[in-house]
Amino acid sequence: MPVKEKIGIVISDKMDKTVVIKVENRYPHPIYGKTVVKTRKYLVHDENSECNIGDQILVQECRPLSRRKRWTLAKVLSKSSLIS
Repeated sequence: MPVKEKIGIVISDKMDKTVVIKVENRYPHPIYGKTVVKTRKYLVHDENSECNIGDQILVQECRPLSRRKRWTLAKVLSKSSLIS
């Protein structure tokens, strides 16, 4: 069975070994044709705390690590230009 992967932007890194990402899903409205953007937030396990706000990351599905955390960091695709 293939591993599920998602690409998202880090929106919070305040927790220890955990980051929150947002994943956007864009699709045309079935009647009006306008592009609709749905955003979903996921908690991601970041073992080495290497992510910062604004980074674009690739995440993989894994076993449940806590009540809401079911994704783990696969790799950082691009670092943010924000200095924090």
